Amino acid sequence: MPMPNPIPRRRDAAVTRDAILLSARKTFARSGYDGAEVREIAAGAGVTEMLVNRYFDSKEQLFAEVIADAMAGPITLTEGSLGTENLGRTLATALVSITDTGSTPLEGFLIMLHSASSKRAAVIGREQVEKGHQATLAAALKGAHHQERAALVMALVSGFQVMRQMLELSALAKADPQVLIDLLVPLFEQLVNPPQTD
Repeated sequence: MPMPNPIPRRRDAAVTRDAILLSARKTFARSGYDGAEVREIAAGAGVTEMLVNRYFDSKEQLFAEVIADAMAGPITLTEGSLGTENLGRTLATALVSITDTGSTPLEGFLIMLHSASSKRAAVIGREQVEKGHQATLAAALKGAHHQERAALVMALVSGFQVMRQMLELSALAKADPQVLIDLLVPLFEQLVNPPQTD
């Protein structure tokens, strides 16, 4: 008795799209924008390059969506943390925690770090940061220069991540976490609290 022809399996568009985004996120985190190839992203998602290009018009669009997706679930800039009475201490504590020795750097951070040398990726990254984390933090800050202060907080966070987590600068990587928190709190507080006016 002949076997019936199998019915071709229909592809679930949402599942396929999520698989491509996940593969792209891992590839961009590992190789940066310039080093990531669509072929590698497709292989990681178990699809063809043609299918990747059908879901995403270009590598640039895919990169932008990956960055936006990475920022969609903030770890420190949550509604709860932004509403705390002592935002400076909350930010300092969270930063020291996520950069603890042996912890894995956040993928969004790695993507931006490994892609920063690409002019196109820098433009895309800047657009996503400005309308994502920076806008979220700036909206929570009171007083003058809230955009500049939010950007400075982000610069402090990124620099600390590089020095403690990537370079493992001994003074930071081996420091007592509470000492680091206590040193960071006044820096953050100066940025998140409204500037004093005369």
